[in-house]
Amino acid sequence: MTLSRGARWGLTAFMVFGLSFIYIPLSVVVINSFNIERTFGWPPKGYTLDWWAKALENTGMREALWTSVKAGLGATAIALVLGSMIAFAIHKHAWFGRNTVSFLVILPIALPGIVTGVALGAAFQAIGLEFGLLTVIIGHATFCIVLVFNNVIARLRRAGANIEEASADLGATGYQTFLYVTFPTIRTALLAGALLAFGLSFDEIVVTTFTAGAGVQTLPLWIYDNLARPNQAPIVNVVAAALVLLSIIPIYISQRIAGESAAGGRI
Repeated sequence: MTLSRGARWGLTAFMVFGLSFIYIPLSVVVINSFNIERTFGWPPKGYTLDWWAKALENTGMREALWTSVKAGLGATAIALVLGSMIAFAIHKHAWFGRNTVSFLVILPIALPGIVTGVALGAAFQAIGLEFGLLTVIIGHATFCIVLVFNNVIARLRRAGANIEEASADLGATGYQTFLYVTFPTIRTALLAGALLAFGLSFDEIVVTTFTAGAGVQTLPLWIYDNLARPNQAPIVNVVAAALVLLSIIPIYISQRIAGESAAGGRI
């Protein structure tokens, strides 16, 4: 469809507005991380790398970062196993209630985080499970499963059953079919789901607040706790800027994987 010149200019203007709406605040955070002043002065009167060095030396920040990494890896591992197994169960077998189960798997990602957090906190208390890193991992896994499930089941539906049936006709066992046919077909979907799950877990704060307890502090909780401390404001800026820049990597890889798969590239 050919657009008129006015329509093209209009769409371009809306695109620029949308991108500006998203990225100008993020750019302010990144620029402020180099601000020579301790306060949030704008525009900056000078620039320095001292705050970045002090952020790296901050013990509390490093511990919170490592906690977030462990929670993200744990939640992603659970999501990969459960999300992919549920996708296989729903895709490969016709059974009563299959659509209901599919709906129930996707539901947690749509629920408000505070509802999920309160529910998980109450459940952990009811069964006597002590709050800590394990409860954070379980809490994060409840919504990370959705990301893996959606990626895997979409890939399975797009691939169809013909290649697996052909493998069986050629005499391959179920294990061989999975190892040499099914897994190569879904591995990029698993990788994309894992990257998205880890990213979502890494920056989650609402569910974490209700499941972490007093002894566990993830990086988002550390940032939130230090926002009101004037002496920590520059370091918070640095950490926020670093997260913005580092987030580009998994999102870019995930987008590339999804784009190549949709275009019929090598999987």
